[in-house]
Amino acid sequence: MIAPRSLVLVCALVLAALSFFEFPGHTFLQSDTQIYMPILEHLRDSSVLANDLVAEYPHVSFTIYDEVLFALHFVTRFSFEHLLLAQEFLYRAVGILGIYLLGTGLGLSGRYAMLLAAILSLGATVNGPAVLTVEYEPVPRGFALPFVLLALGLIARHRWDAAAIAAGIGFLFHPPTALAFIGIYLAVSLWTRRVDVDVLLVAAGAVMFAFVIAQRAFVHTEDIFATLTPWLEAVQRLRASYNWVETWISQWAWHYIAVTAVGAVACWRCWERIPQGMRVFLMGLPVIGILSIPVSYLFLSKMKLAVMPQLQPGRYLLFVTFMAVLFAAIAAIHAAARARYLETFLFFTFCFLVPMEPNVLTESLAHYAVAAALAGLTTGACYLGTTSWSKPALTIACIAPFFVIPDVGHVRNFAQVHSPDLDALAGWARTSTEPGAMFQFADVGQRLEPGIFRTRSLRAIYADWKGGGQVNYLKEFAEVWWPRWQQVRKTQPFETYGKLKIDYVVYLSAHRLAKLKPVYQNQSYVVYATGARMIP
Repeated sequence: MIAPRSLVLVCALVLAALSFFEFPGHTFLQSDTQIYMPILEHLRDSSVLANDLVAEYPHVSFTIYDEVLFALHFVTRFSFEHLLLAQEFLYRAVGILGIYLLGTGLGLSGRYAMLLAAILSLGATVNGPAVLTVEYEPVPRGFALPFVLLALGLIARHRWDAAAIAAGIGFLFHPPTALAFIGIYLAVSLWTRRVDVDVLLVAAGAVMFAFVIAQRAFVHTEDIFATLTPWLEAVQRLRASYNWVETWISQWAWHYIAVTAVGAVACWRCWERIPQGMRVFLMGLPVIGILSIPVSYLFLSKMKLAVMPQLQPGRYLLFVTFMAVLFAAIAAIHAAARARYLETFLFFTFCFLVPMEPNVLTESLAHYAVAAALAGLTTGACYLGTTSWSKPALTIACIAPFFVIPDVGHVRNFAQVHSPDLDALAGWARTSTEPGAMFQFADVGQRLEPGIFRTRSLRAIYADWKGGGQVNYLKEFAEVWWPRWQQVRKTQPFETYGKLKIDYVVYLSAHRLAKLKPVYQNQSYVVYATGARMIP
């Protein structure tokens, strides 16, 4: 029985709220938003961060991420941060709705389809290529994947035209994320002679082209047929090793073999219940994920094609993990319907194990115990079947993992970097220094504080580790960032910063300079102007 549409939407929003506020959670300015936010601020006002290296090299021309944000800001006047977080929440609900539609399209009842959505909303870390099935930050990749999931669900419900629109939106937000699905979609539609729906995807490509033309003044072009120079390869291997499969495959190979094996067994157990039209999508995506490893190795590690770090094909490995959990959850539900509760329990244990640690073979005993307890709870809910206790039991089974995994399993997906002292430092810089001032954090190494400071203060940073992530996209950026980073990656004699035309140097308070007078200080940070006077 399919639940009423209004109830489905409410449940999707509730699960999105649990996913957003409880587990896996959300962050801001702790990952790639440290790069996107300076770019967006500079695109909005070219005088802001005018001499900041990260802001000077935008790479948002091939996405509607910025256009949608600017349009929403124009209409609402809300801050970029609030608008991005609101979109992240909304698109998580879109993805949950897609999984629900997929579940019902595969023959699950409404309540079990929502259980499926709840399990997959717990997310998973895909180590090696460094990607997430549920992104913690409001970034283009995290916006695109939910629309791909919605497209999958719509196809399962035989809504090919709506699926093409959803996939097109995903493509516009982040082309690499949607390309695997779109490739399968185009192949199937041509094979089944549904060529009319392909027009919608062509339209998405035309919209993308129009936006690229409109932003041509901001586009930094790279030759897609170029090969990486030895120097640029060395920089990328150091700063973005996740693109180079040989740097991580030996560490994670057995994990992905185990995940693939479980997914294959689960798929086999529920294969007959998967409609013929959905098999190519549900099998095609993880197959593409597996093939992405040799493809990445061949075209990047061997052929050195410069476009590959931008496409990052290795990140399609996320579909291996995602589909393994999807198949395991479906197989568990079908096993319960046949009263095979041990099988149900084992498949559910795998489903809850994946969100807790990036390697299912090296989980702590505590995490195995938590996963088993959640699997037992969910198996018990399935055992109640159609009794009067079924609905409340399944509701508890849907909600409990969002609290049990972080509170009992002590799983923390990200460290807390923001602090009142860092915000106070940024506030002082924003109000008490000139807009063109250049800052440098002297002693934080590869930590994230500089990127948070850059966005909160709207003041330039000479060089920071996180900002160097753009070496994937732009050779010009790498040619400037790498020498700068080599100059300041370790604490330098104070006079060196002045020679580099840095105006203010930030130290941790434990490393204050005894003979210089600070221009600002709080419990955590001390700031010196490079023209600081010696203390008598």
